[in-house]
Amino acid sequence: MASKKFAFIFGLISLFFSEAQAQSDAGYDWRDSSKIPTKRLPQQSEFANNNYPYPAKPRSKWELGFSVGNAMILGDIAAKPSIGGGVSLRKAISHTFSFRAGYMGAMTKGEPNAYRRTSGGQRNFRGFTHSGNFNLIASLLPINPYKGNPKFDLYVLGGVDVIAHKVYFENPKGATDYGGVKYSTFYGQPDGPGVGKGTQKGTWGTFGGDAPFENGGTAPDGSFFKSKRKGWTLLGGGSVGGGLTYKVSKKMNLGFEQRFTFTQYDYLDAYRFPQSGNDIISYTSARLNMSIGSSAKRVEPLWWINPNNYVYNELNKPTHFKIPAPIMPDADGDGVTDQFDMEPNTPAGAPVDVRGVARDTDGDGVPDYKDKELLSAQKCFPVDADGVGNCPEAACCKEIKEMIQNGGLGGNGGNGGNGGNGGGACNIGNLPTIQFKSGSAVLSKESQNLLRTAAAQIKAVASCRVKVTGHGASNKSSQQLSWDRVNSVIRYLVEKQGINEDRFIFTYGEEGDANTVDLMGTTETGPNRVPAPHPNLKSK
Repeated sequence: MASKKFAFIFGLISLFFSEAQAQSDAGYDWRDSSKIPTKRLPQQSEFANNNYPYPAKPRSKWELGFSVGNAMILGDIAAKPSIGGGVSLRKAISHTFSFRAGYMGAMTKGEPNAYRRTSGGQRNFRGFTHSGNFNLIASLLPINPYKGNPKFDLYVLGGVDVIAHKVYFENPKGATDYGGVKYSTFYGQPDGPGVGKGTQKGTWGTFGGDAPFENGGTAPDGSFFKSKRKGWTLLGGGSVGGGLTYKVSKKMNLGFEQRFTFTQYDYLDAYRFPQSGNDIISYTSARLNMSIGSSAKRVEPLWWINPNNYVYNELNKPTHFKIPAPIMPDADGDGVTDQFDMEPNTPAGAPVDVRGVARDTDGDGVPDYKDKELLSAQKCFPVDADGVGNCPEAACCKEIKEMIQNGGLGGNGGNGGNGGNGGGACNIGNLPTIQFKSGSAVLSKESQNLLRTAAAQIKAVASCRVKVTGHGASNKSSQQLSWDRVNSVIRYLVEKQGINEDRFIFTYGEEGDANTVDLMGTTETGPNRVPAPHPNLKSK
C-alpha cells in the first residue's frame, strides 16, 4: 500500500515538472487559423499572404479562480483575523490588460481594547459581508524581450463593488439584560459619541427600516440597541489592490493577492467615529486559478504569452519573410546580367547567346543584328561587311528580281503580305466586351453566347493571344471582384470552348467600367494565371 502511495506522489511531481517545462514554447502556431475568431480571419488571411504586417489576435481561454484568506474591517474597532473566500472569472483584453468579475464572502469580527470599551462605548462585533466586484487588471511582467512566456504574473487592479453587509454588536451588560441574547442586530446609533443613523450617505438602504429599538425604548448605555428586524445594508465601493501568481502549468497557477475596498459608510464595525473616516474592507487571500476552454480553439490567457515570441522565432528560423526577387544589373538589357555578360555593350534588341555575346548563326563573323544574309553558305566565304557571301546569284533569282522590278508580281506580292499577317501577326478582328450584373461574377446566357462567337474567332487565328482585362481598382473588394470576373471568362473559354489556356493574358483591377471585362487580340506576352489578390473576399 505504501509503495502505491509513493508511486502516486511521484507521478504527480513528474506531471508538475513536465507541465512547467512545456510552458517555454512559443504559445501557439500563427498558421493555425482554428484559434482565430471568424471576424478576424480576413486580417489573418492578408497576413498569411504578406499583404498585412500584423497577425490577428487569437481566441484565449478564461481563467476560473478560487480564493481563501483573511478578511478584516479596517475601522474604529480593532479588527481580528477572520475568514473570507471567493470565486472569480478573468478574461484577457490584450497581453497586458484583462477584466475580472468575482464574488467575495466573509465573516468579520473585532474586539476593542479595554480603554475603548470603557471610555468610548465600543463593543465586540461580528459582521457578514457579501461583495460582488468587477475589476480591470494590468499585468506588469509579460512583455520581456529577453525571455519566452512568463512564469510569474505581477499585477495591479482597480474596480467597483456592490456590497451587502450585516453586523451584530455584543450587548453592553451581557445577555441577561436582553432576554438571553448576547449579540444584537445593528441598525445605527442615536445621537451621541457615534452620531448618525443606519442609512447613511453612500448606502442604498438598510433593509427593515431605521427604527433602532425593539420597543421604541433607549438602549441602556445610550449607544447600542437590539432589534429583531433584518439588518442588511446595501452599499457601493471602489477596490484597489495587487497580486502575484506563479504558473505551475498551462492549466493552473497559484498566487497571493491583497485587495482594499473603500466605502462611504462608517458602520461596518457597528460604531462610528467621524474623525477616523469611513470603514475599509481588507481581503488578503491565497488564490488557485485554472484556465478553462477548448485547447483546440483557444490559446492560453494572453497574459501568459509573450507577444515577442513570434518575432524572435521568425528571426531564428524564418518561415514568413517576404523576400523580394533580387535585381541584378544588366547595362545593355540583353537579359544576361553584367556579372556574366561577355559582351556587355550589345545594341538594344540584338539577339545574344547565354554568355551575352551577339549571335552569329552562320559563323561568318558578322553578328546576326548586322547580317543581311543570316545563312551564308561556307563555300561563299569570305563575306562582305553586311554578311553577304561572294557566290554568284542563281539565274532563277535574277529572273524573279527582274519581274518584280517590272511590276509583274506586284498583286501577288500584296496577297503574300496579307498571308504573312494571317500567319504571324494578330489580325483577329474585334472581340466583344462582356457585361456582368453589379456585384456578380456569374456569366449570363447572353455573355456565354458572345463568348462562343468569340471562341471561333480566337481559334481561327492561332498566332494571336487574347488579353482579358477586368476593371475595378477603387478598393480591395472591387479588385477581387475584377479578378473573379476575368477568371470566369477565361475558365469558360478554356473549359467549355477548348481553347489552350496559354493563349490568354490575365489582367484585372484596371481603370474603367467595373462591371465589364474586355477581350482584345494581341501579340504581347503575359501571365495566363495570377493569384487572387484578396482570397478571403472571393465571390461565391
